[in-house]
Amino acid sequence: MIRHIVIWNLKDHAEGSDKATNLQKAQTLLLSCAQVVPGIRAFEVATATPGMDCTNDLVLHMLLDDAQVLAAYQNHPQHLAIKPFMKAVVNERHCMDFTVQ
Repeated sequence: MIRHIVIWNLKDHAEGSDKATNLQKAQTLLLSCAQVVPGIRAFEVATATPGMDCTNDLVLHMLLDDAQVLAAYQNHPQHLAIKPFMKAVVNERHCMDFTVQ
């Protein structure tokens, strides 16, 4: 199995909206991809909890059957369609993929 984690920090203003609005839209767009390919076992999207010591704004956590499922997800038209918005509103992005037993 593969664990795929992506963490973003968003710009204060982008695409004519403030960070809070763009966070909500990004979360909705990401959640719309939760079932795009078979083999996704877990799919979580979360924003930082106000008042907690967080250094990032948004996280995606996925558990997938294998690297082929991850590749299918990354190349799925619905996932590709959200990338322009994400690139426009994101200030910083970190990703890590790793094998789990």
